[in-house]
Amino acid sequence: MKRLCLMLCTALLAACSAHTPDPGKTEITLMRFFGSCEAQYGQVVKASEGVGECGIVTALVNEFNATNTDGIVVRTQIGEWGPYYDQLTARLVAKDIPAVAVMHESALGDYVRRKLVLPLDADFARIGIAKADFTEHAARGTSFNGQTYALPFDTWAWLWHINTRLMKQAGLMGADGRPLLPHSPEELLAQARQFRQRTGKPYFAWAVANETAANDRTFLTLVAQQGAQLFSADGKTIQMHQPAVTNALTLLQRLYAEGLVKPNLDYAAANQAFLNGEAGVVVVGTWTIDQFLRESRKADSPLKGGYTVVPFPQLYERPAVFADGHSWALFKGGTTDAKGHEAALKFLKFIWDHSAEWSRTGHLPVRQSVAGSAAFRALPLREPLAEITRTGIGMPGNVPTQRAIELLIGEDVANLMLSAKPVDDVQASVEKRVNTALKKARR
Repeated sequence: MKRLCLMLCTALLAACSAHTPDPGKTEITLMRFFGSCEAQYGQVVKASEGVGECGIVTALVNEFNATNTDGIVVRTQIGEWGPYYDQLTARLVAKDIPAVAVMHESALGDYVRRKLVLPLDADFARIGIAKADFTEHAARGTSFNGQTYALPFDTWAWLWHINTRLMKQAGLMGADGRPLLPHSPEELLAQARQFRQRTGKPYFAWAVANETAANDRTFLTLVAQQGAQLFSADGKTIQMHQPAVTNALTLLQRLYAEGLVKPNLDYAAANQAFLNGEAGVVVVGTWTIDQFLRESRKADSPLKGGYTVVPFPQLYERPAVFADGHSWALFKGGTTDAKGHEAALKFLKFIWDHSAEWSRTGHLPVRQSVAGSAAFRALPLREPLAEITRTGIGMPGNVPTQRAIELLIGEDVANLMLSAKPVDDVQASVEKRVNTALKKARR
């Protein structure tokens, strides 16, 4: 049944992109998620006029098609975010291979190990994409065994989005007008209790029900801040029986058990609770910054004039926050000749040259020159986030099937909170399930 569904997804993608090729043009296909907004942005040919992820990426492609002088046409094929990699795999099996596809850096390694994507170092040097300008996180996320396999597009990370109006009510704003952030687990618990006592509301809203990714990202952040290595050096095993893991799980369970986290929220409900002024902090990614900023400018919003965002605060010995990134990979067989390959590279160079536009979504730049620019730092609330291009962490690149591992960890962390599953049982369960998955993973 699953195989049939995947083949149907492939057929639908192909049908949506059906067209008659122009013999005078060089056409390449681009597979991506980020949604569909052709009705609003289908005719916009300036990336600077796009708004939000879908609007900016759509206008970016339109601008390339309208302005390149080489007769290149990029044909976008939009996949759904949830089953995106299933759809991509089905297309690869069916030999309906996109020339360029968006990839999470956490997923890229699986395709590199299967030799499905092209190394790009020589091409980058030839067309003027300077790897020396990659941020530390972007370079780490797109490099395997000393070679680069994708063009980094952004760094996205795990943040605290804060309602400063509620923080002021709770007595948790400093004299400088900034929220008082905790610097230890004990300080976090004390502040969260004070917040609840003075506002009558939970300190946190975050997704825990029907959710795996969010639970995993918070857990990995807390472990990394203690300097612990969760996976073995070869990426073949996970070690859950160590003090840093116990500390992280105990803190998460305590916050939830004391009612300091609004209970039973899924992803949409957590964000809505924050927008409704029902919690002081929502823990979610960079991609919501633009939306929350727009809401904070509405006269009738509980966030009116009271929104800020910070990297996940340092609660332990070192600064670290879960981060991943989107990137663009060139697939083997996606183009059939040198002309098509060069067309794909010219499109990547265009993306690179216009990458500052994408930073308006809330995602962080992958170019040091952009991250350090006055234009980027002038964007609302961005300057304090630039450190994440250095402090962002994720699973090591040699850990295979990371999205499956994320699901396994996230499920048990959810059980830790929702059903008060004992910490040692969670440690044993994650270790057994993840190590079984790692043992079976293709390398």
